[in-house]
Amino acid sequence: MKRFASPLLAFLAATPVMADPAVIEAVEARAMSNGWHFSVTLRHGDTGWDDYADGWRVLAPDGSVLGTRVLAHPHVNEQPFTRSLSGVAIPDTIAKVRIEASTSPEGWSGKPQGFRLPR
Repeated sequence: MKRFASPLLAFLAATPVMADPAVIEAVEARAMSNGWHFSVTLRHGDTGWDDYADGWRVLAPDGSVLGTRVLAHPHVNEQPFTRSLSGVAIPDTIAKVRIEASTSPEGWSGKPQGFRLPR
């Protein structure tokens, strides 16, 4: 059995490091012939493959997912960064959506940001 030099070191070694959530800095959207096109700017303290912003999604007011943009790699040296998603089908009855960011390994933030669609 491994022993730690102090109780504080033992506590720190057993405590998972929680990163800050990704911050949604800007959202742009426009209606196109094949659905809505979204551009979302995120800021996150990406440190590499173990901790990075790994996606964002567009949610309807009822919480259903309308579209998801997966981010395939860390953006350690590119902060903030903007990525787009096209072809998001949004019914004409919806005037406001919510954008939610995800980080690896934490997952979805649970704090989506409201966005009024330009009509």
